[in-house]
Amino acid sequence: MFKPLATLLLSLLLSAHSLAAVPVQPVRYALVSGLSDPHRPYMLALLQLACDEARLRCQLLAASAMNQSRALVQLGKPDGGIDLFWGMTSNEREQKALPIRIPLDKGLIGWRVALVPADQPDLLAGIRTRQQLARLVAGQVDDWPDTTILRSAGLKVLTSQDYGNLFPMLQRKRFDYFPRSVMEVQREAAMPVAKGLVIDHHLLLRYPTAMYFFVSPHQPQLAARLEQGLRMALQDGRFNQLFLRYNAQDLAGLALAQRTLIPLDNPLLPPATPLQDARLWYRP
Repeated sequence: MFKPLATLLLSLLLSAHSLAAVPVQPVRYALVSGLSDPHRPYMLALLQLACDEARLRCQLLAASAMNQSRALVQLGKPDGGIDLFWGMTSNEREQKALPIRIPLDKGLIGWRVALVPADQPDLLAGIRTRQQLARLVAGQVDDWPDTTILRSAGLKVLTSQDYGNLFPMLQRKRFDYFPRSVMEVQREAAMPVAKGLVIDHHLLLRYPTAMYFFVSPHQPQLAARLEQGLRMALQDGRFNQLFLRYNAQDLAGLALAQRTLIPLDNPLLPPATPLQDARLWYRP
């Protein structure tokens, strides 16, 4: 009766020994929105999950804070100091870096609700169309793909080079509303920098897009192993478990089905986006 247990223990010991023999893989990621990035805990958990599934002994290392344009430039250098960053896909990014085409966000980066000044909680009430929304001004970072998407839809956008500056700019009413992903808006609204701002309860903007890990073109083996790990996590259910652990409560709290939906086109969506693979996308 003890033989099966002994066999299991021996197998676990051998497995642990073999993993310990694998060299450590440093993975340097860019802090594209600084330490306050609301995506960071989930993205790091996904990155670690991909490493675990692919049996990589990853050492996750935060590199310097930089905007996404700078991160893309640094990825292209043989030793630019970073191995990857996470961000919304675009044709330019997929041409300059190695995209792992598994939507880390299940497409929710394109589901947007707004932060608005606390003394104007109903600013967006009564807006039903894109044309009506175009009378107001949104705030975004100038190198975010969202900026191009919103402007292509005929919406007015005021930009900043720095993500953190957008909160005081909205507090001072330099612009009217700050569209944020449903994955990030509640965490942002709770940050000290968002004091004086509240979450709008009326509108939902939605455009097709995805958030990927973008890996240095000088690290193709790392990109392949991380993709392998993410696909294994999709297969065994651990990807979805992690997604729900980090996002289910936020999604429920935003009452998305009760909002006015304004769909927008995405002219930056690369043709290789796996829109037909239903496993990869959030379906309410």
